Amino acid sequence: MRVTVSGPPGSGTTSLSKHLSEKFSFELISAGEVFRSLAAERNMSLIEFGNLCENDPSVDRLIDERQKETGESKEKIIIEGRLAGHMIDNADIRIWVAASAECRTQRIADRESVDFEASKAETIAREHSEAERYRKYYGIDINDLSIYDLVINSEKWGVEELAAVVATAIGKIKL
Repeated sequence: MRVTVSGPPGSGTTSLSKHLSEKFSFELISAGEVFRSLAAERNMSLIEFGNLCENDPSVDRLIDERQKETGESKEKIIIEGRLAGHMIDNADIRIWVAASAECRTQRIADRESVDFEASKAETIAREHSEAERYRKYYGIDINDLSIYDLVINSEKWGVEELAAVVATAIGKIKL
């Protein structure tokens, strides 16, 4: 079983993926954590690192290729990342986690202990940068959700409830 979990920053993809990984004893690969760790290694903010990626596509492509290769070659895996649903051709279920920009911005501000307005500006800039890179590198419109099997709103439910919905969907998949 290969599960992809995608969504915009602050939507809860990482929390859901970690929860599902523990629930099903699946391996977890998170593109966001790889991206954040690479930014931190270079002492860069996510915006600065995103700008670097805009000028040096090799960083994004390295993350994406590694995620694709690992995700497609393993069983019992959850692949979490904005492009995971597009990158893992043999995924058994593709999930998109949605939440309003206001909700996501507040979550990010709380998580990173920053001002709401600063979080909002950074989130908007980050999403714009990513959308441009995805379109430029892969011809992907990140706002086209038609490839996803399940789109779920994380504003309405907590991680336990989201995981219950996803677990039900996974249990009903006919492979």
